Amino acid sequence: MVSPTVTLSPIFAVPLGEARLARCERLNRELEALFLARENDEHRNPMPSHIPQDEVFESRFNLFRWPEACVQELRSFMLDTVAQTVLRATTLRAEDLTRLKFHNHTWFHITRHAGSFVSHNHPMASWSAVYCVRAGEVPADRPGSGVLRLFDPRPGANAYRDPANERLHDIFGMKSIELRLVEGQIVVFPSYLFHDVAPYYGAGTRITVATNCWFA
Repeated sequence: MVSPTVTLSPIFAVPLGEARLARCERLNRELEALFLARENDEHRNPMPSHIPQDEVFESRFNLFRWPEACVQELRSFMLDTVAQTVLRATTLRAEDLTRLKFHNHTWFHITRHAGSFVSHNHPMASWSAVYCVRAGEVPADRPGSGVLRLFDPRPGANAYRDPANERLHDIFGMKSIELRLVEGQIVVFPSYLFHDVAPYYGAGTRITVATNCWFA
């Protein structure tokens, strides 16, 4: 009996965009100083969607409307990265994208020792992105400290496990993706994707900027 020829296709894939900002040190230190100076009630998100933690500061969602040069420099980089991800992941052309209105909510997080963020998604946006301003320390005995975790969106995919499906190739895997962001790195993913941030156990601060984007 002749063995069948099998064609294997990666269906139901989730796009993940990633980029690095070259020579980000000066910009990140300016952003860090600005964010730490505005870590106060005036700039705190007044309506968080989660139970607030003392170890995590979440700003209002109007960051990209701040006039400071460092913020506007980051805005250009982050939104351009989102746009480039959209162009790579969809059939839209550049001229199609320029005709759309680009909306965003953007904010920063300052996380201190033991701070974390619960699993959530952003159902009122199409694309989300996270930029790393300060990665923070990684204790030797806490390798998962502060990682950004992206969860498999297929409900029930791991309902039954046996030797024939527990060693899938990574592209078909059913485990969460853990990303240890480095300074200057940005990741872009569909806003429907559930994600969280594992507890951060470094001695210093972990600082990130997040944006949710939608188009009309």
